[in-house]
Amino acid sequence: MRAVVVRRPGPEALAELVEVPTPEPGPGAVRVKVAAATVNPVDLMVRTGVGGTPFAAPRDQWGVGWDVAGVIDAVGAGVDFTVGQRVIGISDRLDVSLAAQADYVVLEAQNVAPAPTSVPATAAATIPLNGLTALQALAALDLTATDSLLITGAAGAVGGFAVEIAAARGIRVIAAASAADEPTVRALGATDFIPREADLPNAVRALVPGGVTAALDAAALGPDALAAVRARGRFVSISVPTTPIPLRGTEVTTVLVHADRSQLDELVALVDNGHLTLRVAETYPLDQVVTAQRRLAAGGLRGRLVLIP
Repeated sequence: MRAVVVRRPGPEALAELVEVPTPEPGPGAVRVKVAAATVNPVDLMVRTGVGGTPFAAPRDQWGVGWDVAGVIDAVGAGVDFTVGQRVIGISDRLDVSLAAQADYVVLEAQNVAPAPTSVPATAAATIPLNGLTALQALAALDLTATDSLLITGAAGAVGGFAVEIAAARGIRVIAAASAADEPTVRALGATDFIPREADLPNAVRALVPGGVTAALDAAALGPDALAAVRARGRFVSISVPTTPIPLRGTEVTTVLVHADRSQLDELVALVDNGHLTLRVAETYPLDQVVTAQRRLAAGGLRGRLVLIP
């Protein structure tokens, strides 16, 4: 089978499409014939080099890709999936030789959930990584309908999901994004909008005297986003390098996404009930992964890039 890998990570490295043996699922695992796999910023991190960081040890070959939608074509012992079942899944490890951008991927059964029935695989593949990140960030904030929430990067993949989910829970959402994205984030349910160019802490306090109850910093603004939170408020970062010091008695948490079958089921239900918006920006054949990564690195996307084997 074909798989996207990185063999010599570094600033000038390129992803490669190579031929490798088709993996077999062991106990508690399934093999998915990939119909669609997304391209995410973490893929660029793998390409430029993560070996030797706290996230992963050096290795000869790095698998690329976290999100997948496809069909189960083989199962290991002790799983509750069947061959032919449409699923979505997440490969939530960096230290692997093969990952989701491939013709086939083997995943633990807990990393997989039945796919939504209302959208095609290209859209379904955009759910796992960013949807789980948004859900887990909101869970860490533990908000109620009486709270106010600042979401930075509100038009992005994680931010957009978080806006829509939080708004549906009755939380007042103050969205920060590019001025051109205001119609998009308001359509997702944001109550208030702050353009990226504004003085964020002051703009927030003009809307919510004293600052918001909590912030989900999807744009990795760090201290600027924290300064918009009231004293003893809550703050979630999804980027370790930009997690700020918990000043003024704030509760600061870094959320690193992990697979969760029940949360994948929740996201699928939201999609099928019409309560979660999926955005596909562009699609590419698997053999154009380098082009897709360059497009992602160029920025300005509103929606995911999807590879189709």
